[in-house]
Amino acid sequence: MAASAAGGMGVAGVLLWGWVLLGCVWCPGLLEADASRSSSHGHGHSRSSARAAAAYPLDDLHGLGREFDGIGAVSGGGATSRLLVNYPEPYRSQILDFLFMPNFGASLHMLKVEIGGDGQSTDGTEPSHMHYENDENYFRGYEWWLMKEAKKRNPNIKLIGLPWAFPGWIGRGENWPYDYPDVTVYYIVSWIWGAKQYHDLDIDYIGIWNERSFNSKYIKVLRHTLDKVGLKNIGIIAADGNWTISRAMLVDPYLNDAVQIVGAHYPGTKTVDAALLTKKKLWSSEDYSTFNDEVGAGCWARVMNQNYVNGNMSATIAWNLVSSYYEKLPFGRNGLMTAQEPWSGHYKVEPPIWITAHTTQFTQPGWTYLQADGHLKKGGSYVALTDGLGNLTIIIETMTHNHSECIRPRLLPFSVSSQIATFYLKGSFHNVKALQVWYSKLDFGSANSTLFQPLSPIEVFEGTFTLNLDVDEVYTLTTLKTGQKHMYREPPPSQPFPSNYKDDFNIRNPAFSEAPNFADQTGVFEYFVNTSDPGDHIYTLRQVVVQRPITWASDADQTISIIGDFNWVNMTITCDIYIERPHDGGVFIAGRVDNGGIYVRRTKGIFFWVFADGTYRVTGDLARKVVLMKGLAGVRDRTWHTLTLTLKGSSASGWLNGYPLWENVPAFKPSNGWAAIGTRSFEFAQFDNFHVEAS
Repeated sequence: MAASAAGGMGVAGVLLWGWVLLGCVWCPGLLEADASRSSSHGHGHSRSSARAAAAYPLDDLHGLGREFDGIGAVSGGGATSRLLVNYPEPYRSQILDFLFMPNFGASLHMLKVEIGGDGQSTDGTEPSHMHYENDENYFRGYEWWLMKEAKKRNPNIKLIGLPWAFPGWIGRGENWPYDYPDVTVYYIVSWIWGAKQYHDLDIDYIGIWNERSFNSKYIKVLRHTLDKVGLKNIGIIAADGNWTISRAMLVDPYLNDAVQIVGAHYPGTKTVDAALLTKKKLWSSEDYSTFNDEVGAGCWARVMNQNYVNGNMSATIAWNLVSSYYEKLPFGRNGLMTAQEPWSGHYKVEPPIWITAHTTQFTQPGWTYLQADGHLKKGGSYVALTDGLGNLTIIIETMTHNHSECIRPRLLPFSVSSQIATFYLKGSFHNVKALQVWYSKLDFGSANSTLFQPLSPIEVFEGTFTLNLDVDEVYTLTTLKTGQKHMYREPPPSQPFPSNYKDDFNIRNPAFSEAPNFADQTGVFEYFVNTSDPGDHIYTLRQVVVQRPITWASDADQTISIIGDFNWVNMTITCDIYIERPHDGGVFIAGRVDNGGIYVRRTKGIFFWVFADGTYRVTGDLARKVVLMKGLAGVRDRTWHTLTLTLKGSSASGWLNGYPLWENVPAFKPSNGWAAIGTRSFEFAQFDNFHVEAS
């Protein structure tokens, strides 16, 4: 049946169509034999259709395939869950339910989080638990909270930690974490212990350094230390890049013993011989990373199946968990669902959530793949898994090339067409009498897709059943009756960021270390109690990273945190500022900021700077290379001042402590962007009474 026909049906029509689709081999006009064997549900097996169909045996009699380790997603890499924590209830809990609750939505088996390292890691920075060598704080950021919320919903979920960046003190002046492996190991093991001691979280796996060089000595020291301090149960995943480490493991038995999982990113469903020869579990430890529309869902359906079929990978982890960052940052809406408006409460359960459910709701880590070819004759794939207790789950996908392209790697051409498939259940599954059916059909015309709908159970006769498969479909056939598609009432409608926004940071015991809606792009801005100020600035927001981190991306040389609506054009920004660094310290407020994330070094906007030496500058970029105006301001360090920046049309003006300092500076580009605050370098500075009024 054509996609357009399916897309126009209501639920009843879809169910009826699904009945016909699965049972059409028994339609009166097609019958040649065995009509008496059809069931009252309309499903059955016809000898005539079997002759025309391709045959796929599923058998456990001669052994099984690899153990299944699960389907998961990444929070971090970076700051991808930044806006989620600010959602009001009940919407925040609803989002978490769709992600983690078993038999509800995505029902994820694994959660991988960034071990914050104070550096830019794609869409922002995440704070470290050790900004400085003598500093430990296991309540910074939001990953602790997220892991607890996941565990609250699914106590069996597996937790994984992986660093992208590291605080600068670890490198002792070098942009490298491996020169002092004992120091780096201490830092990582401290994070693991902190998770347990302060949050009662048991970390299951730990990574090395995301998509950067591995170091054999460091991995072996980490393994030795974990074993020595009673953390033998924690598996090391290496090296979260390509498969190169597997070749090193084959010639270094100590390295091979240290690594439990060989994890590769965006493997294109393929592995390499060296990885197979290690005899280790193979994972796609980061994958997907694709806009979360129907094509993204097609990408995700294809790789979840074919990572095992083509590459023997027993786990697949999506980047990223939920798009909870400003959409105009890099890789906007690359999460399994979208939740980027805490100010309105609006969120959207995107198609990849329900594609995930096809696998996660009917399998669990510890199940085992059946040995099967896995390739459908006319394109697409299938996998079959069992719990060893008689339960069987089969997942089939028929994604076409143009409807399943992931962001990376390049997908070589292939074809998929409609086909008839007959499955033969053998061994311990021969006596299965019926399978529950869950069905999705991705519609690329009207985007009116059928997503994760239950169809009538299919009757299995003498271990055999037949399906008519169209393109861009996903089927789950299972002995389990526990699948559910939950829905809440529609969340509030989408709204732009408030055009009049204030924050005085006056929170005595904040639930999180960062102020709502500020998205740090270089540096870390945290709530601060200014005990030395008896006046109006006791509770402030402070930039706290004072040494350039060991970077993963190209962090700026300045610190910056953005906020607001990327479409803002005219705005007035006011903020109290406090320069802590004498002589060469400095801070800014800015508007029409046009960039962030991994591109933060190229950020442009209208920046109003004041410096501890008493000067000011107006620049058209964060790097301060495009100077629009400069002069004397009389600003001093360790004194509170109030800055105001007004952007109207092609003109910009600035005030200091309520008095005009510069006026009518031409401001043609950028034409729109966020508001921002920040510092001249990695230095302490404070901000208070932030206010933006925009249009």
